[in-house]
Order: sequence, then structure tokens, then C-alpha cells
Amino acid sequence: MSASDKTNFDEMHAPDGSVRNAYDSYQEWLSGQDEGWMRRKNFEAESFFRRTGITFNVYGEDDAEERLIPFDMVPRIITGAEWRRLSKGIEQRVRALNAFMHDLYHRQEIIRAGRLPERLFRHNKAWLPQMVGFTPPGGVYTHITGIDLVRTGPDDFLVLEDNARTPSGVSYMLENRETMMAMFPELFSKVKVCPVSDYPRRLAKSLAACAPPNVDGPPTIAVLTPGIFNSAYYEHAFLADQMGAELVEGSDLRVVNGKVQMRTTMGFKPVDVLYRRVDDEYLDPLTFNPDSMLGVPGIMDVYRAGGITIANAPGTGVCDDKAIYSFMPEIVEFYTGEKALLPNVETWRCADPDSLKYVLENLNELVVKEVHGSGGYGMLIGPTATKKDLQQFRAKLKSNPDNYIAQPTLSLSTCPIFTRKGLAPRHVDLRPFVLSSPEGVDITPGGLTRVALKRGSLVVNSSQGGGTKDSWVLED
Repeated sequence: MSASDKTNFDEMHAPDGSVRNAYDSYQEWLSGQDEGWMRRKNFEAESFFRRTGITFNVYGEDDAEERLIPFDMVPRIITGAEWRRLSKGIEQRVRALNAFMHDLYHRQEIIRAGRLPERLFRHNKAWLPQMVGFTPPGGVYTHITGIDLVRTGPDDFLVLEDNARTPSGVSYMLENRETMMAMFPELFSKVKVCPVSDYPRRLAKSLAACAPPNVDGPPTIAVLTPGIFNSAYYEHAFLADQMGAELVEGSDLRVVNGKVQMRTTMGFKPVDVLYRRVDDEYLDPLTFNPDSMLGVPGIMDVYRAGGITIANAPGTGVCDDKAIYSFMPEIVEFYTGEKALLPNVETWRCADPDSLKYVLENLNELVVKEVHGSGGYGMLIGPTATKKDLQQFRAKLKSNPDNYIAQPTLSLSTCPIFTRKGLAPRHVDLRPFVLSSPEGVDITPGGLTRVALKRGSLVVNSSQGGGTKDSWVLED
């Protein structure tokens, strides 16, 4: 989108050019730095990421085995007061999502009450009949959740989407902070920023608290990865290493004596908690896709018998559905008895004839998304679309309206990035990471800020040319 930056909320600068309170100390430090030195630091950051191997894959591209995650060294800064308000809304939403999952696989009270149409999940591939009547250990479905937020004004944060299946990106949050602290140690002496480096310890603690009740001693935690060719393999290996957990593939695991066990040099050893980064479809070839080579035959039988915890629980992908998302205000109110503290982006459900009519009449002004889409794929940004794109999407909407939702083209807030010509505003979003266990909800201060590096672009996904920033929450 090529909307003027002046129409967007600038998180660092007020309209009169003055620096907002959150950035006061940072700006004071920045104004004392030599521009040539900053350029060298920018190059140093890129070299650091390349040495560390912070890369990702984009499927379907021959040259994409090792693509560098673009990193911008100007932090995105949130005040402590802003974060406290955000945290309350995030916690409320995650608790509602977990309660919703339990209800959807049990009595379905929200459907009986007429607050959610049954059609939304009855033919939804993410809804698993194998989970009906089963409650995971500790009653937790969404152990790790990523809530994508956008900002449109000083106090206006909106939820763009929920990620409750296998949210990714936390390793970039951690490496961004480590890179910034290595490059600018004196800056962190000047500006008091809430730490994020203890996330792996908190993740391990949260997962351990969700272990099955019959485990003797500290539970054994393992991270299940599809393997080295997966786009997020770096993150899988990183988290396993940082947690002190085992990194396993499906071929390393088998069901032995009613337990999921991993092969070791000393024989097979039981796994109590499996942090899986494998989609539901490939988790158990005996239950789901029989051709899967990534999962563990029989793991769902062990799971339903209470012999292992799978995080996140199978079937949580329903929460990622963008049609379900459009009902989140009702879902939050139904399970918490409170109005949602964090509003949704206005959403038109194309399955509704009146909404479809509106979307078709205003296609060039809207963002259209597939209800099961992710990563910025399968979407249309009306204001930047070609006539051919609009024509193709019009045909898709008419032939399969249930598969799409539409939203207004938002005036996303901007944060500055470092360019050859100095600081320049770019659009950003924020993905806080939330841990849930029987002990409560734990939100890491900040999260992953994704930034659209192209001027005027609204697409922040790394697979679509976006980058990342360090996210600072200021200590009071």
C-alpha cells in the first residue's frame, strides 16, 4: 500500500516532530552516535545473524534453503503502562481460547446458546473428532499462543489474528535481543528494558507443569521437529537446546509398553511432554494421514490414555481459523462474562450473502484472506492489487465464499528503521508469546515485532520480504 506515512500513527514521533515519551532515552542516546559508526553496526548485525545461522526456508523456491532473516537495529519501544493494559487483554483472550477449546470438544455450550454457528467447525478440517470428550493433562489446550497485534493510534491496539496451533518466531525474539545487547551494551545501561532471555526457562517450567499426573520425578520434555528441511528448524533446535530438552524426529520415537519413548544409546526412554512442531495431520499415521513419515504411530492412543502431554493439543488449529476469529468478541464474553479488552479488526464473513455483496462491491479497498491461510499467502490487498488480481479474487469469492473473510485496509502504526539515508518509518505488527499451564498465564514482555521493510508496504511476513526488530517493554 502506498498510503502517506503522515496518515499513520508514528510510534516514535508525534505529528509536530517531537519524540514520544517511550523513545526519550533512546533518542538521547541515538543523537550522540556517529552515523558512520551506526552504518558499521548495521552491517555487523547482518554478519552476526549469518554466523549464527538465523535463517528460514520458503517452500517452492529453489534458492531458499538458507535465507537470512532481515533484522533492523532500531528497537520498537512500548512503555510499562501500555504493556500492562495490553497484558490484561492478552491474558483474557488466551483464557477464553482455552475455555472455548474445552467447550468445543465437550458440551458445545456456545453453539447450544446460539452464539456460534455449528457450520463453522462441523466441516472444518482443524476440528478433530478424535479429541471429543477428552481433556488434556491439566486441562490446557493452548500451551503456547501467539496473538498478533496491530496498532492504529496511541491507545488503539487491535488483534489481527490468533496463533494457537504451532506459533513460531520466538527464537527471533530472543536472538534479536541478544544481538542488540552484544552491539549496544551501553544502551541497556541507559534504558531499563524488561528481559526476555528467560523465556526458554519459563517455557520448560510451563510445559513441565502440564505433564501427566503419574510422572515420577522431573518430566522428560522433547521437541518434535519435522526435520532439517522445515522452514522453522532453526527455532526447533534453538528452543530444545535452550530448554535443555531433547530434539527428536518421528523416527526417534515409538510406542513401547504403552508409553511414547525415544531411542537413546542406553535404550528407549519415556517422553512425558512433547512440544510438537508437526501439524495435526502428520502427528499419527494410524489416526490421521496414513502416509505421514513425520509422526509417531499410536501416539494418539497413548495421549488419550493420559500417558503423554502434547503441546499444543491436537485440534487447537480451530482457533487459527479466521472465520472463528471474527466471533472472538462473542467467544471472550461467553467464557469470561466480560467484554473483550482487545478488539478485533472489523471483519466481513464472505459466507454471509450481505457481507459477500459488500466485499465484492468494495474489493479494491479491502484485504481479503483465506480462513485457513497463513504466512501472508492466499490474500489480496485491494489498494495495491492489479485489475487481474481483483478479477481472479472476485471469481474465487463467488465460487467459494465460505473460504474467505475480508477486512479494511488498516492504517498500521509505523516505527523507524535504519536506512542509508537515516531513519525512515515502516509499518509493524507485534506477536507476544503467551504460556499457559495449570499454574496460570505467563506473557513474555514484548514479543516479536515484524516490520515491512519496503516503503508503504503492509506485508510484514518474512516469507513476503518483511524483517524483525527487537521489542522493548520499559521497566517502570
